[in-house]
This record gives sequence, C-alpha cells and structure tokens, in this order.
Amino acid sequence: MEKKKPCVVKDLCIACGLCNAMVPTVFDWDDDGKMKAIVDHVPEGFEQDVDDAKISCPTEAIIVD
Repeated sequence: MEKKKPCVVKDLCIACGLCNAMVPTVFDWDDDGKMKAIVDHVPEGFEQDVDDAKISCPTEAIIVD
C-alpha cells in the first residue's frame, strides 16, 4: 500500500491549531505561525487521525495524497 503524503496549503490555513491538537505527530507550527506537515508520509497507525483532521479543518487546508 502506498503511503500518503500530508500537506497544508498555507494560503488557506487560518492557524486555528486544530490539526496540531488532533495529530501532533504529523502537524506542527511553522515559523510563519501557520501549520505544516512535519513528516513526509502519514505514519502507520495515524491514517484515520489524519483523515479526521483533514475533515475537521475549517478551511479545507489539509491535503492528503
């Protein structure tokens, strides 16, 4: 199974912190005060958590390909 790559679209991110609160293993603050993915691929066992964060993002800034 191919591993999925998480990404945060900076122009859409409003820095609400929800994704970091839900999956701190995958999302963290960037130097510009927005969120960023801190892993190249979604770690095994975190797929559902990342999907939940994506669905919960108020601006749909999270992409998982």
